[in-house]
Amino acid sequence: MSLIDEARKVRAGEELDVAVVDRYLKAHLPDLQGTPEILQFAGGASNLTYLVKYENRELILRRPPFGKKAKGAHDMMREARIMQALKPVYPYVPEVLALCEDETVMGCDFYVMQRLVGVIPRQNFPEELLLTPDKTRALCQGVIDKLIELHKVDVHAAGLDYLGKGQGYVARQVSGWSERYRNARTDDVKDFEEVMAWLEAKKPATEVAITLIHNDFRFDNVVLDPKDLHVIGVLDWEMATLGDPLMDLGGALAYWVQTDDDPVFQMMRRQPTNAAGMMSRAEVVSYYGEKTGFKVANFDFYMVFGLFRLAGIAQQIWYRYYNGQTTNPSFAQFGTMVNYLEKRCLDLIKASTL
Repeated sequence: MSLIDEARKVRAGEELDVAVVDRYLKAHLPDLQGTPEILQFAGGASNLTYLVKYENRELILRRPPFGKKAKGAHDMMREARIMQALKPVYPYVPEVLALCEDETVMGCDFYVMQRLVGVIPRQNFPEELLLTPDKTRALCQGVIDKLIELHKVDVHAAGLDYLGKGQGYVARQVSGWSERYRNARTDDVKDFEEVMAWLEAKKPATEVAITLIHNDFRFDNVVLDPKDLHVIGVLDWEMATLGDPLMDLGGALAYWVQTDDDPVFQMMRRQPTNAAGMMSRAEVVSYYGEKTGFKVANFDFYMVFGLFRLAGIAQQIWYRYYNGQTTNPSFAQFGTMVNYLEKRCLDLIKASTL
């Protein structure tokens, strides 16, 4: 079994025209040889990621999902340009090689980037890694360190000042995701009204800081060197912006299923955060606070918001699946997931001292 993250056969309904892709890429990268084979990576429930294999080079192509998309979502050119600007000051970003804004080529915007060859941690670590608890903890800290490093990027020097509006980010996120959830709600899911009201009432008056944030920082969005497991890449910059870094951390921890979580949350686990030696959510928050100097004592709001935002993302995907706009079988339980996430939010609210 290979430790390197491998692509698979393209899912039905998400195929690309090989001739179209080949013609476009060879016009921009004339050194490419042969006819490409196109495969697809299993990870990712939003933008689609393909491996384009030539005789002499492997490339990654990113395009938006098929079907109806929420207004303003899946802006491929924004994602690619963030990566281009960030690469000189945050070396873990893959190099962007080509951008296509001409929708007559493929029916959508798309971009092509270098392939980073390494281990992408998904639901479980490969047994071949032979990770001890100490090595797992060091790996975990290394991943969190990359989030901390991102939050310290000088956005002015990187030319990324334009990405966000600055102060008021938290309030905009609460109102924005509340509106998105209501717009995407289907008749089989909970309304989250109590959760949204609590978030509105408990939101902090000001941000702890305004920094560059990833907005989807997870283990399966990092690439590890297969030799020593240090981070060589951070992927999926679709939702990067300027905002409160604690919101970024809360979003990351929404996916963080640990060993003492309930069986339903365990079934939703998609990254190896339950492995022996992994930091708990509370340990991550404490570590992050120590390394950044940001006050993290009252983190309940960010935890609840992270879960609510995850529910909003899942519901937008469930809307497409529910209405037959995608047939990806991995989305079949997203409606059930959304309902569970409302219960999890309400349990945290009940236990909160805010």
